[in-house]
Amino acid sequence: MALAWTAAPDPNARAQSLTPDTIYVNGKIVTVDVRFSIAEAIAVAGDKFLATGKSADIRKLAGRGTRVIDLHARTVVPGLADSHLHNAGGGSGVDLSAARTLADVFAAIGRRVKTAAAGEAVISNGDWHEAQLKEQRLPLRRELDTVSPNNPVVLVRGGHEYILNSAALAKWYIDKTTATPEGGQISRYPDGEPNGELIDNARRLVTLPVNRMTLDQQINAWAAQYRKLNAAGLTSVRHPGTSLDQYRLLQEMERRGVLTMRVNVLLSAPPDPDAAKVREFIERSGVKPGEGDNWVRAGGMKLVADGGFEGGWMRDPYEEPYGKDRSYRGLQLIPADRYIGIVRELNRLGWRAATHAVGDAAIDQVLAGYEAANAQSSIADKRWTIEHGFIPREEHFARMRALGLVVSVQDHLYLAGPSLVRYWGPKRAAWVTPLRTYLDRGVRAAAGTDSPVVPYPPLWTIDHFVTRDTISGGVLGADQKITREEALRLSTTGNAYLTFEEKIKGSIEAGKLADFVVLSEDILTVPDKQIQETKVLMTVVGGKAVFVDGEFASH
Repeated sequence: MALAWTAAPDPNARAQSLTPDTIYVNGKIVTVDVRFSIAEAIAVAGDKFLATGKSADIRKLAGRGTRVIDLHARTVVPGLADSHLHNAGGGSGVDLSAARTLADVFAAIGRRVKTAAAGEAVISNGDWHEAQLKEQRLPLRRELDTVSPNNPVVLVRGGHEYILNSAALAKWYIDKTTATPEGGQISRYPDGEPNGELIDNARRLVTLPVNRMTLDQQINAWAAQYRKLNAAGLTSVRHPGTSLDQYRLLQEMERRGVLTMRVNVLLSAPPDPDAAKVREFIERSGVKPGEGDNWVRAGGMKLVADGGFEGGWMRDPYEEPYGKDRSYRGLQLIPADRYIGIVRELNRLGWRAATHAVGDAAIDQVLAGYEAANAQSSIADKRWTIEHGFIPREEHFARMRALGLVVSVQDHLYLAGPSLVRYWGPKRAAWVTPLRTYLDRGVRAAAGTDSPVVPYPPLWTIDHFVTRDTISGGVLGADQKITREEALRLSTTGNAYLTFEEKIKGSIEAGKLADFVVLSEDILTVPDKQIQETKVLMTVVGGKAVFVDGEFASH
């Protein structure tokens, strides 16, 4: 029998002793094992893969109760994962994800204002970016005033920026005299008045209303989020910057048996962190480093070194006018001495550090901090991470490799390409994110989206890394394209390596968790434009289908 086994010392004996619950035959099984083997069929027993091989051989394993599913030549890949996903977007805020012009934005805000009570704040969702708009710019304070002169409006844009109208600025007492917080920016009109844009730490001047929900409502909301992600082919996600309450909520979801997603959690550092605050937070939380199981695990602590698109901390100034006469290089969100103290303390306590770093100056600071921690006690085998890593310098790669770092990379350029050209110029924008170079320099990477900043479908991520195409800016950085095989590895085994789970998931091999996705097309061979258009027909987590498309269910 041509079966592929990886776990048992005597695979033939194991085949005789175990009966699969389900077998899948007549497909193209892209195993993503070390050899990138292709099989025709798989057998699943319990929550694990039992065998892969030829359809005829796998059929011989079936018992009286075994379910047989004919794949009808469709492609199967390992369960897809996201290395950096906050949530799937949506929620109660005004949804701007479908807006394609400023008029669309104003119309959506205007509709919500008409139903709002007097003085009620109108808040948007964060899953949009000005690069998706025809005008390629932000809506600002005075424009928002035309659709909402009386109700406060806060447009939440990604994870680093708010845009307020005049009523909102007045509500939170922000005016021409308001001092800019350290690590933040209050953008202004030429006359010195705030234009409504608050960046990074300046957002702390605003306290958004909290949507109070019962425990059951929160669980139902997160379960719905995970169902959306399952439908896109995701079986594992890593949440960066999670509150302790949310971590406990995920544990409760597992206890109730309602999780359909494997979740790795990076807890958020306390506000304005230093080593003492971090130590106190960890002690008070009661969370142990790496605690958890195959469903929910504490993966480390999230830190933030710089801003986002509009605040990435650079060695060189931004392009004009954003460079402000060569005086603006982005935002350093935590002083170097405090940062070094924090990562050294995390290392001492056995915790992994994961640091948001966009610009090259931020990467300088992160590497200096990680090297200081490594000098204290080696981190080379602990898989500490840089989150995003947009603009590394050539000298950074060897230092990353020496520390055993993993870079958690996302397809930000797909959405924000034109904006990055304006902020940083075409050369730096085309370098975001230099995945080809990371891999060629021997730096490990794991793929994700940063959803809701960037849309969550993992096939979109694979498409962007293969083509370097963007929504509205054409191809940027064509020299940083990677192969389809590499892109699929980054979304499967790359993520499993990131979370120390490469021995139990990430590929379709006997003994590993039976997480996989059935696709309508073969993403290894379809034309480039069809990768992101490929349909997810079924998603299986731990041997159980968590999503089945009607087209597939009808066969």
